[in-house]
Amino acid sequence: MRERHQDSEEHELAAAGLPLGDLAEVLAPSLFGGHRLVVVTGVHEAAAALTDQLLAYVKDPDPELTLVVVHHGGKRNEALVKAFKAAGAAVDECPKISSAGERIAFVRNEVRHAGGKITPDAATALLDAVGNDLRNLSAAASQLVSDFGGLVDADAVARFHRGQAEVTGFTVAERVLVGDSAGSIEMLRWALDRGVAHVLIADALADGVRTAARVASLNTTNIGELARQLKLPPWKVKKAQGQARGWSIDALQQAIGVAAELNADVKGAAASADYALERAVRRIVAIRAAGATGRGDRLRSGR
Repeated sequence: MRERHQDSEEHELAAAGLPLGDLAEVLAPSLFGGHRLVVVTGVHEAAAALTDQLLAYVKDPDPELTLVVVHHGGKRNEALVKAFKAAGAAVDECPKISSAGERIAFVRNEVRHAGGKITPDAATALLDAVGNDLRNLSAAASQLVSDFGGLVDADAVARFHRGQAEVTGFTVAERVLVGDSAGSIEMLRWALDRGVAHVLIADALADGVRTAARVASLNTTNIGELARQLKLPPWKVKKAQGQARGWSIDALQQAIGVAAELNADVKGAAASADYALERAVRRIVAIRAAGATGRGDRLRSGR
């Protein structure tokens, strides 16, 4: 619509709590002429009166107005969607993207759409840096292509999103799992200084340790086979394989115990969540260094 009507007047309204008068105002014929675009989001949450108003409009639409309604699925106000379809509305189905593999595919497609290519490790790094919000991922993908040209690699992502990956807590977990004592403490303090939630860091540590333990416990190194057995994306299996090197099964079990204690500590069991995080990081790194020896057992008991 924007390509056909570059000077169009645009309105975006959220259906939840929307006054009838506000919708009527933007749907009414314009005194100044020209095409208009009206987007009503979240119509699954629309009140009955608002739904009736939209249904009435469908029966006599304005040819100089493009109306877009966004429904998030489910049974609520499903009749509205059916009425729009029956009136000849074009429908764009947008299936929910829920798995990490689907989000990586989304990133690749967004980069391709912007005219570039992205390496597999860069796509993974972008997810770690930006998170799971699709709008943010799309914007980041476009910006990276614009700033770094056709090929986006992991170095480009690191330069553009310097420091953002640590915000998620995953960089702290990665440093811990490879036994980098100084690096893990540095990243932890950086994350806390930037206001990262204690629970997010603790969750990242627990997820990293558990995934490494799951990968290490199976008698195969085939990434495809591990991905099928563990129901994990291959990129996560490959990362976990690297992080599991240098660990024994007993040591990983001890680390899982520390992560479980930390989960309770950051949710109120400890007097200081900052101290609990740093103590857990040091303990897990030391457990890796000690292996499954008695020293590791003493570390687990906190002595």
